[in-house]
Amino acid sequence: MSTLLEMREALPKLTAAEKADLLCHLNGSWPGIVKAAGVCGGEACFVRTRIPVWTVVRAKQLGVSDDRLLESYPSLGHEDLLHAELYAAAHEREIQSAIDRNERE
Repeated sequence: MSTLLEMREALPKLTAAEKADLLCHLNGSWPGIVKAAGVCGGEACFVRTRIPVWTVVRAKQLGVSDDRLLESYPSLGHEDLLHAELYAAAHEREIQSAIDRNERE
């Protein structure tokens, strides 16, 4: 069996986070999310903003609704919130470390 065929068969078995992580590796970038030195301390943030992904993730952990987040951050859309969830699921340690670090400061 070819590698491509094996991948096609395995794809439906992957979680959403695993699929998003695979997409990241294939594209070399994360949809809607960027990490750049000098922007948000190099933390993952939303493209064309200075809003760190960990901020949205932590807000959701604290029970803030999507509608409230979108009101608070009008430059974000529903797809951005989904990308943040997928990114956080695939990068749990990174996001939790950022949350912990920023809550200590």
